[in-house]
Amino acid sequence: MTHPEATDADTAAAATGRDLIARLAFGSMAAQTLRAAVRLGVVELVGDTPRRAADLAADAGAEPQPMARLLRALTGLGLLRETAPDFFSVTPAGALLHPGRPDSLTSFVRMFTEPAIVRAWEHLDDSVRTGEIAFDSVFGTDFFSHLAQDPELSSAFNAAMSQASSETAAALPHAFDFGRFTAVTDVGGGDGTLLAAVLAAHPGIEGVVLDTAEGLAEASNTMARGGLEGRCSLVAGDFFRTVPGGSDLYLVKSVLHDWTDDQAVTILRHCREVLPPGGLVLIVEPVLPEVVDTTADAADGGITYLSDLNMLVNVGGRERTRTDFEEVCRRAGLTLTSVTPLAGAAPFALIEAVAA
Repeated sequence: MTHPEATDADTAAAATGRDLIARLAFGSMAAQTLRAAVRLGVVELVGDTPRRAADLAADAGAEPQPMARLLRALTGLGLLRETAPDFFSVTPAGALLHPGRPDSLTSFVRMFTEPAIVRAWEHLDDSVRTGEIAFDSVFGTDFFSHLAQDPELSSAFNAAMSQASSETAAALPHAFDFGRFTAVTDVGGGDGTLLAAVLAAHPGIEGVVLDTAEGLAEASNTMARGGLEGRCSLVAGDFFRTVPGGSDLYLVKSVLHDWTDDQAVTILRHCREVLPPGGLVLIVEPVLPEVVDTTADAADGGITYLSDLNMLVNVGGRERTRTDFEEVCRRAGLTLTSVTPLAGAAPFALIEAVAA
């Protein structure tokens, strides 16, 4: 019952609020709907022309009625379109779930709906109360050790990180003056997707990818596809122990947010120790505003803040504000000189730091 003093505006606001809460409460179900679509290969099966639900079910080895219900749910989520009763086509957003596309997000979806990721979220309240990493308690080991023990999951993680880097790889080479440097080391660079894009756009630069042996598993293939084998070295190592010298630019993308402040300082300090005069550390990560900004231009649906909580429950890291980055840089012997939004790859920013 509406309170007798409630205005029409209050009633409308309450209805909007209920809709918001309902969408959020159903969020995990939407994620699992995405997971099912990827696992069943729905987008590939639909193809370029509308298809009947029953035919798609037959091709997927599924029951017709449940398949039709899945297709309608995907339509409601904006990934498919029902062009006629029981005929479905793919929307531009849904097309990103086709694994054959260079900008596909199938591995990204698989990884972030993977039970190993999702289970720790069930204990978010415990992590908030204690500050402890829920993943470690659930699985009896830390996230990256768990990956190292599961080659299939490790491969999926590497593929997801590569897909997550594709937008940044397209934007970064033209958003920063790489031409003033002679060599760049990508610290924690994984399969080399980001560095390969930089080297391809700047033929005068040499490169190094530093990561664990597991992280580098596909890096040689990435460099071979770009014809970059002669310009890029792959170094298996541990950035908590050392970072190879010889570069005048150290690129650190989506690494620091995996770790605590003390661990982030260690990584940056190792970069500082090998930084030559005139050298630069370029950090590429989201930068949270000092006060949460929910305006249309700034908001990303809260994704960056959910990423922050994901770091809390799964690895113990965090997303950071400019003030936070200034502090970890200062402790590492670096001075943060600028923060610039990375156009075309929101919410990432370019964070430049030089020797203090």
